[in-house]
Amino acid sequence: MFRMKSYLKPFRQQNSRQFKTGTTFENAYNIYKFDSELRKIICSELEKIEISIRTQLSLTMGNSAGIYWFEDTTNFRDAGRHSLLLRKLQEELRRSDDDTITEFSRNYTNHFPPTWMTFEVSSFGTLSMMYKWLNAGHSRRQVAKFYGLSDSVMESWLHSIVYIRNICAHHSRLWNRRLSINAIVPRRTTLPFIPIPADTKRVYYMLSIILYFLQTINPNNTFSSRFKKLLAKYPQIDTSAMGFPEKWKTNALWA
Repeated sequence: MFRMKSYLKPFRQQNSRQFKTGTTFENAYNIYKFDSELRKIICSELEKIEISIRTQLSLTMGNSAGIYWFEDTTNFRDAGRHSLLLRKLQEELRRSDDDTITEFSRNYTNHFPPTWMTFEVSSFGTLSMMYKWLNAGHSRRQVAKFYGLSDSVMESWLHSIVYIRNICAHHSRLWNRRLSINAIVPRRTTLPFIPIPADTKRVYYMLSIILYFLQTINPNNTFSSRFKKLLAKYPQIDTSAMGFPEKWKTNALWA
């Protein structure tokens, strides 16, 4: 019942514990089901983004600084943060039962496998922090440029996506949530993006960021159409509570 409490809140009278006339438990339960299905759709797309980021970071930095670039403190802005990142990578490798990791450990004495192998088992959060603490320079900009972004926007958007992923992974309410992390507004993007909404802490802005990444990763993605089908399945959902503007469907990114 505790989990349903936040889904019942929109149906309460203002400044009262009483519910609005005509409210049924099914009203709240439908929002709960919508939210659950929305998180599943998001998770399936974030997996694709994570794989792409992992690949681009590994390839770009590997080409410029070698296959063990992530072990070299000189590639990072803060030695203390770098040391923490290496410890996190070691923990993730220890937890992995991947055959290639196990075989590498048996046959070699290196502290870490090569970048493409190590990053295969690293968390999205670790990847995000790895990018955040990279030295400013050509390689960092090149990773961001692949997605049509500046490196500062890339850093912020990655951090926000990890935050959304954690909400979904913990099955927390998302649909009308005001997010505690605010993804920065880009001055310009190479690919189509949305007119910046008044409130960038709403779900609409984050879903648009996910959709923006998918333009590069999977131009034939079905994220927008799947989301619209979900709304059609639950017509009572108030999209304005998620930060969607009135004419969002005509926007180039969502259309």
